[in-house]
Amino acid sequence: MGTYRRADVAALVDHTLLKPEATAADVARLADEGAQLGVYALCVSPSMVSVAARARSGAQKICAVVGFPSGKHLSTVKAEEARLAVAEGADEIDMVIDVGAAVSGDFGAVRADIAAVQAAVRAAAGIPILVKVIIESAALLELAGERILTETCVAAADAGADFVKTSTGFHPAGGASVRAVEAMVAAVGPQVRVKASGGIRTAADAVAMLDAGAARLGLSGTRAVLDGIK
Repeated sequence: MGTYRRADVAALVDHTLLKPEATAADVARLADEGAQLGVYALCVSPSMVSVAARARSGAQKICAVVGFPSGKHLSTVKAEEARLAVAEGADEIDMVIDVGAAVSGDFGAVRADIAAVQAAVRAAAGIPILVKVIIESAALLELAGERILTETCVAAADAGADFVKTSTGFHPAGGASVRAVEAMVAAVGPQVRVKASGGIRTAADAVAMLDAGAARLGLSGTRAVLDGIK
């Protein structure tokens, strides 16, 4: 098990608030807490991007989710949602794939979905926008097995993803797992990084994901996790 300093773990965290009932005041508090904790990014819903961008008081990036949480949006809708989020100040996009397409082995559809979002953010910004691809690893493992999980990650890498991300945190199959992170890291190699997100509530959970190879953590209970890092 690796040894991690609190500040080093904080610098890998996407401090997240994606509850449907979240208000602008909640997002402002998220930004304040993120600055206090020294997190890497604030991850919010598309409608809250401008709020988060105005409220941040440090160097935190702004991350917007797209096609969230089901992924069952048309690719053109996801692309436009991403474009608008970038226009509002998003530095990173976390998009949800059509999980059903992956389960059925339609990796051409998976690649096309991601490519549409990539094209939209390239056109919208004069600077590179990081794209993380949420694959719902727990659902893929449960419904289709590790081979499909691996092939989905490869398809995302082929489509230009910067990260593959385990979970939305909203799927009933569950969130991040060490098994999924290890398989995802093995699938994409050093060129594409892995974000572990969903159900990471303790320092032990976070350390396990980092030891498995995760390069970023999505946390909604960030302070509690960091308080457990000695």
